Amino acid sequence: MNFRELVLKTRTVRRFYEDVTIETETLTELIDISRYTASPRNRQALKYSIENRPEKNAEIFKTLAWAGALPDWDGPEEGERPAAYIIVLGDDSIEPKVQNAYHEAAYGIVSQTIMLAATEIGLGGCTIVAVKRKPLAELLNLPEHLQILCVLALGKPKEIVVLDELNPNDTYNYWRDTQQVHHVPKRKLSDIIFSKPN
Repeated sequence: MNFRELVLKTRTVRRFYEDVTIETETLTELIDISRYTASPRNRQALKYSIENRPEKNAEIFKTLAWAGALPDWDGPEEGERPAAYIIVLGDDSIEPKVQNAYHEAAYGIVSQTIMLAATEIGLGGCTIVAVKRKPLAELLNLPEHLQILCVLALGKPKEIVVLDELNPNDTYNYWRDTQQVHHVPKRKLSDIIFSKPN
């Protein structure tokens, strides 16, 4: 699969085969790939917490909000929840004020890199920033200098995600059809390029 195909295949997935485990070694390899990405001022202030134990996963799940554009859906049901999580943390002892724009860019780059690598090995995931940070920090026993930036939910995908062309009067919200296929509208290339040479 070439890079364009990999990007197009890397979609946000919210339902998984929960019983398909992801080994700690695999999660560690995904983080290892991401540590070579760009970092503001090369401070490398991101840290990670890994979880793949079912009992801990169940507790982490309670701290997450799923799919704001689907108000009638409370998230994946038991059996369709993530098999593993990577929690991306900002280390205040390395770089203070980790919630600033530099670190938002850094964890965005890291998150997408991990998702691309996960897709390449047959996994899928969802980057979640709507997190109950205090309860999750307590669950993970995080020291005060480590701040939760986002949570990467990972597993073997159990849903089909398709890309639709976004027309001028359409809503940009993703949606599910009667077959539970997840549709994601995307703007046309001509709608996002502001200017270019003749």
